[in-house]
Amino acid sequence: MSKQPAKEAAPATPPPAPAPAPGAQPAEEKKPEKKEKPKAPKRRVQAGKLYKVDGGSLSRLRKECPRCGRGYFMANHKNRLTCGHCGYTTYTPKA
Repeated sequence: MSKQPAKEAAPATPPPAPAPAPGAQPAEEKKPEKKEKPKAPKRRVQAGKLYKVDGGSLSRLRKECPRCGRGYFMANHKNRLTCGHCGYTTYTPKA
């Protein structure tokens, strides 16, 4: 029987990892920051523009919502009337 040379035992601790090179980017990429869009200020409807006073009588200038009742006016868009309170919409026919 021939004797083979004994193998050296592997080291118990792994060698230290190489230090990252200066100026190298990390593995995770940075996401670009989200820019917030500027919001337009809310405009309140002036009550004087919703009614017309003729002498002692009062008339409403806008149509009222059939679901919500008195005091809720419909917004007048290009092709429709919409209630801002409940979302009721009526479309106007094309002329």
